[in-house]
Amino acid sequence: MEPWQLQPARDTGLTPAERFRSVRRESGLLESLAQQACFSVLRIYFAIAHRLTISGRDKLPAHGPFVLAANHCSHLDALVLGAALRPRHRERAFPIAAGDVFFQTTATSVFSAIVLNALPMWRKNCGPHALAELRRKLQQEKAIFIIFPEGGRTRTGSMMPFKHGLGMLVAETNIPVVPCSLFGTFDALPANRTIPRPARIKLVIRPWLEFPSIANDRAGWSQIARSVESAVRGLITQ
Repeated sequence: MEPWQLQPARDTGLTPAERFRSVRRESGLLESLAQQACFSVLRIYFAIAHRLTISGRDKLPAHGPFVLAANHCSHLDALVLGAALRPRHRERAFPIAAGDVFFQTTATSVFSAIVLNALPMWRKNCGPHALAELRRKLQQEKAIFIIFPEGGRTRTGSMMPFKHGLGMLVAETNIPVVPCSLFGTFDALPANRTIPRPARIKLVIRPWLEFPSIANDRAGWSQIARSVESAVRGLITQ
């Protein structure tokens, strides 16, 4: 047996502001308590205000790493998916959020990082290095990512084509991708509203997909995006 070695936290040396905006961020006791409290309140809110129903929760993998990939209609989407996870999943669950929206100011960065455990994706300068760092975190830390491959919220209620960033995270790996279909979040909180309406919300969790034999190149990434998009639309089952 190899001797135990103390390993420094990956976010050692970062200032608080840098830590909140870094994908190397590691959760501490404060974050864990805040997240548990947040999602306890969210479950009650969704049950009362939106009569949330979840179908297929038994299809979630027992442990990370895995990716939840869903259509994106509303700022409620990540909260619904987070509330659907079991308690043992939540500490390693990271919604991938738009950095230019959720990490633009100190206040929003603190809320997004501590309460939601979100990681930033800077859409204007998201290069391969950023996705490579997320891929490393997913594999090495057995993380759970909540992502929206459309790249932004729909303004019409119709699902947009999936972008290939998802493929860059999982190509040539056995990491499960769990397609999730959200219904009702557009009615509850579309992009042109700031206060939710009491619309019914439904989440359908579909059987996961794996892509170990799909090449980690642009053609492979696009193939993965199309496969997961079809599953989210409910056009294929496994």
